[in-house]
Amino acid sequence: MLSELHITNLALIEKLTLSFSKGLSVLTGETGAGKSIILQAIYLLSGGKASASWVRTGAERATIEALFEVDQEHQSILSLLNDKGFDCDGNIVIKRILSHNGRGRFYINGSLATAKLVSEISENLLSVASQHEHQQLLSPRFQLDFIDIVGDLWQKRLAYSTLYDNWLEVKKEYEKLCSREMDKEQRKDFLTFQVKEISEAQIVPGEDEILIIEKNRLKGADDLNRIGRKNLLKLGEATSILAIIRKEMSKMAELDSSLSTLTEEISGHSYQLEDHQESLRNYLHTIPTDPSELDNILARIDLLQQLKRKYGQDLNEIIAYGTSAGEELEALKSLDIQIEKLHKKLQQLEDKLLKSAAELTALRKETAVKLASSISTELSSLQFEQSLFEIHFNTHGDGVASLTKTGNDRPKFMFSANPGEPVKPLAKIASGGELSRLLLALKCLFARKDQVETVIFDEVDAGISGKAAESVSRKIKELAAHHQVICITHLPQIASYADDHYLVMKSFNGERTQTTIDRLEPESKVAEIAKMLDGDSVSSQTLAYVRDLVSRNQSIPSQQ
Repeated sequence: MLSELHITNLALIEKLTLSFSKGLSVLTGETGAGKSIILQAIYLLSGGKASASWVRTGAERATIEALFEVDQEHQSILSLLNDKGFDCDGNIVIKRILSHNGRGRFYINGSLATAKLVSEISENLLSVASQHEHQQLLSPRFQLDFIDIVGDLWQKRLAYSTLYDNWLEVKKEYEKLCSREMDKEQRKDFLTFQVKEISEAQIVPGEDEILIIEKNRLKGADDLNRIGRKNLLKLGEATSILAIIRKEMSKMAELDSSLSTLTEEISGHSYQLEDHQESLRNYLHTIPTDPSELDNILARIDLLQQLKRKYGQDLNEIIAYGTSAGEELEALKSLDIQIEKLHKKLQQLEDKLLKSAAELTALRKETAVKLASSISTELSSLQFEQSLFEIHFNTHGDGVASLTKTGNDRPKFMFSANPGEPVKPLAKIASGGELSRLLLALKCLFARKDQVETVIFDEVDAGISGKAAESVSRKIKELAAHHQVICITHLPQIASYADDHYLVMKSFNGERTQTTIDRLEPESKVAEIAKMLDGDSVSSQTLAYVRDLVSRNQSIPSQQ
């Protein structure tokens, strides 16, 4: 139940606090007084799309906050919040802050929350029936949803939808494989060529870097050979001199033992230089002298560059591409087997899907018969004593191709308000007033299934007067027997049934226009209803009539 609503700096409302009780609460006021702002506040609080223009001019932000009391029958909402990490003890406080720059934040019991979670929670806390919902009533999708909810078919519908998604996924994969089958041979030839080209190249990771070094060496072969032999000759001269020095130092060390260490070091350098001379000589033998070797290396480098342009930026990527192409080639060879397996699976899923859709259709038609009878009963109490209401079914066609995610059914709510006239689709014959009463009848039926405790009506009495207005008023009072009902209305008949009456007014304080709401005391309530009847020409007879009307209608309890 919605217990309290606090609004700050929203449109024409500077600051407003409303407390609601069980039963029926009505909000009345002149057109343009700001009743729609209350509805907009609830819409924003439920996760609706916001606009910075809703922030009161000159204010930094608008704040909307509501307190909901949740009883034992709605413990699933509390469990959901507790599972999400929000502490709840039976009360839920939802708060939305909307900044003048368009940004906003949501809170649940003081903790930050997402718009998605707030929307999900709000759907389980309150339901808004507005003139916009009249148009929804004309939608086949809305009518199908209504049948599934009232008939407790939602879980079966979800099971069917899951099966449909699975079938659709397998179907797309099957069609993809069949498409590949059409160009399989061309693809096989192409992949065979690629795999062969990469395989015959016999690529070794890192060889391109080695080839660059070898290429540079071959290009400088003449210079390397000329300079190397020149230095080999000089090393020969140096080693000959060092050999003489080594012998002479050995003689000196025999005469003076203190020279032994120096002699050994000179001898070591001498032998080391001879080793270097031998290494240089061996290196000179490795310098290629055949010009064709350079041609071979350049050809190899060119081949690797071509492969890089085709298959990857480096040799590792080329090797990986070849492996992947080989795997795809093997898969293509077994494509026929894959298609056959997937076709069998698709056939099995189609059989299950058709069976599930047929079962869902049968249950919907069974529900529709009972629902039509119940709606007709409700309409009788809304001044439609001789009206006809039927639910007809159309299908999308035959076979699995005609199925949608919701099944194969397109229900149509058919209605005739006048005796002797055949039923026709609502969209073609129902007036605004008739739609209002139809929507109210559906809401009353839905209340028996709906877990939402608070129902808000936004001028669903549009286009209604006379006896119809009286019957709608009684029906709303009846709904308030097991729901908290908040009704924005222009009908004095509905207002006379209210347990709480709020007057919405717009005033000008000299600088700013603002909307205020007052809870009316009994005598003020009588005066307001009389004004709703006679405008500014309220007479004593009107006041006497309203007092009698209120006294009579207030004797009907809203809570049973």
